[in-house]
Amino acid sequence: MPYVNIQVTREGGPDGTGPSAEQKAQLISGVTGLLQDVLGKSPATTFVVISEVPLEDWGIGGLPVQEYRRQVQ
Repeated sequence: MPYVNIQVTREGGPDGTGPSAEQKAQLISGVTGLLQDVLGKSPATTFVVISEVPLEDWGIGGLPVQEYRRQVQ
């Protein structure tokens, strides 16, 4: 019974609010299919959860993501 949690920043969508419902459906379908193809897991018992995280709550390398992006550009 696989459980997959996908976390994305809310900025990722076309209007800056995160992935669209269609994109989320594609992620759920794709991950479920991958687990079925690679590990033989049943889609009926595969759980996929998508969590949207506000950009200010995401950090990389000890920095808020906005600061990290400024430094790596």
